[in-house]
Amino acid sequence: MRADFWEHYSLAELNAKEWEALCDGCGQCCLVRTEGKGEVRVFNITCELFDAQQSRCRDYQHRFEQVPHCHPLTPSNVPLYTWLPETCAYRRLEQGRSLESWHPLITGNRQLMRKLGITVHPDAPLNSQVPRHKRHQHLIKVKNI
Repeated sequence: MRADFWEHYSLAELNAKEWEALCDGCGQCCLVRTEGKGEVRVFNITCELFDAQQSRCRDYQHRFEQVPHCHPLTPSNVPLYTWLPETCAYRRLEQGRSLESWHPLITGNRQLMRKLGITVHPDAPLNSQVPRHKRHQHLIKVKNI
């Protein structure tokens, strides 16, 4: 990877390794959400493949085949995904902002993120563990779009 690539190149100019390194591993994009009526509702419920203890996808290479609602992030669609958290490195760089001070590319580890509560809570249930009629009990954010 190029030194401090996130400060010198646009998202479209990154190579595959740099693109993947931008992901801080917070897991927030793996939370269940609904979109409609000018808003996005985010629930503290994770995708079936999300490992909340490790804050990682259990099958990252095949996630799109296994989870039809998993969204691939690309330089062209990052601006369209208004549900991405404000802390998301892809979103921040696309908007011309710098990485957060706790980002693993800056700190060299993910421990500070967990300590600051940026990662998905380790006890977040999987989508299959929460009946649809009880989803409202796990609502954590409503964002107008």
